[in-house]
Amino acid sequence: MHSDPVDLLIIGGGVNGTGIARDAAGRGLSVLLAERGDLAGATSSASTKLIHGGLRYLEHYEFRLVRESLGERETLMRMAPHIIWPLRFVLPHHPGLRPAWMIRIGLFLYDHLAGRVTLPGSTGIDFTKGDLRGAPLKPDFRRGFEYSDCWVDDARLVVLNAMGARDLGATVLTRTAVTAARRDGGLWQATLTDQRSGASRMVAARGIVNAGGPWVRDTLTGAFAKTPKNSVRLIKGSHIVTRRLFDGDHCYIFQNADGRIIFAIPYEHDFTLIGTTDLQLDRLDGPPRITPEETEYLLSAASEYFRQPVTRDAIVWSYAGVRPLYDDGDSDPSAITRDYVLDLDTDPQGGLPLLSIYGGKLTTYRRLSEHAIEKIAPFYPQLGRPWSGGRPLPGGDLDGRTFAAFVAGLQQRHPGLDATWLDRLARRHGAASTEIIGTATAMADLGEHFGGGLYECEVGYLMRREWALEADDVLWRRTKCGLWASAADRERLAAWMARHRVNEGQEE
Repeated sequence: MHSDPVDLLIIGGGVNGTGIARDAAGRGLSVLLAERGDLAGATSSASTKLIHGGLRYLEHYEFRLVRESLGERETLMRMAPHIIWPLRFVLPHHPGLRPAWMIRIGLFLYDHLAGRVTLPGSTGIDFTKGDLRGAPLKPDFRRGFEYSDCWVDDARLVVLNAMGARDLGATVLTRTAVTAARRDGGLWQATLTDQRSGASRMVAARGIVNAGGPWVRDTLTGAFAKTPKNSVRLIKGSHIVTRRLFDGDHCYIFQNADGRIIFAIPYEHDFTLIGTTDLQLDRLDGPPRITPEETEYLLSAASEYFRQPVTRDAIVWSYAGVRPLYDDGDSDPSAITRDYVLDLDTDPQGGLPLLSIYGGKLTTYRRLSEHAIEKIAPFYPQLGRPWSGGRPLPGGDLDGRTFAAFVAGLQQRHPGLDATWLDRLARRHGAASTEIIGTATAMADLGEHFGGGLYECEVGYLMRREWALEADDVLWRRTKCGLWASAADRERLAAWMARHRVNEGQEE
């Protein structure tokens, strides 16, 4: 812990908090980030896993947000080519819903609102000519459209930002809550409480960022004893993961009769991800879970399009998250703005900033981070210039090679290791894969196997370098190996981690 005051204390280890930590540390500020659970433990690991402009936001005239989001796609692909991938979206035309001319206009705007460097533009599709993209669809759907966006491993995006912040000097504490904070003696005095041991300690800071996500207001009323000026709408989004429903590396975007859309996305090679719902919550009562009604909604919406109905027995996993959207007064959860609002509070003398983050979306986290730093820049005259879009995230520096070339090189250098395993490892860790492989020349050298391609060498790395403390941190956030792991596998992993956590002093 810091004995001297830190320049910036950040509350919240989601994508906004870690993005701000990385940006601030790179501009020369001393940074401490405190996350009460695991990194990406809530909203930031429960998204639809897309880096996208938000085609449907055009209907709500959110042109600035769409333009900013589209511009970020290329930047983020350069920063993290191992976890962010171009993806083609197939939109079957439903004659009873949005007319084709409206979709064409929307796609024209989508193609031209921001410059495209590597992503191809939109096209029309005739499904009647034996096109692979029409094969899994009902014969009623005779034509459609295709456009570009990106897929992302959302939880890894968060962890990589935290690692990037640490590499620049930031301190990142997980399972640590900020339980009290007050302005005193020209500094913020904050109480940090370890959520495992219950022990508390004090830290002083020159400024605080409240990036609490769904708990941004609770943090203000609790730790700061303040009455928030702004409101958030808590919108639950639920997803189901099924056995793979179609061939090809494209995804589908389906229009629904209620005006909403859902996606069906290839997921972890063997599965299809379907989501999301929009269900408003009055409050958060424990971890969000998908309801039977939401499950039925997603199954029904997908079955409206797929030739083979999607049934409950195809589901292998489900998850839900709560999006903390800025309350713009719209009564329709799907129409509430996905834009963000930055609320700055200072002491009576205009010092000691407290910046609270409302809203935002995964795609714009980096721009939100820049805007947050700009908001508090007057309090830090030594602050450096914006930089975050020009440097790769950890593992993203592939020495100028394409990802395919990087993986091919990895497989050539390690002929004794399974090629599929190497590909999946690289998709999680990029250039850092070599540290995990170490001197291994055969699969037996990787240590104990915990199922789903998860080996001891990777788990040890995740504990040493990526703040993984519990089995779920590894199975569902640092990796998605939980999709294949059995109950016995999970128990063995938890026991192994408990032994090595104590041995390595990580309980300290």
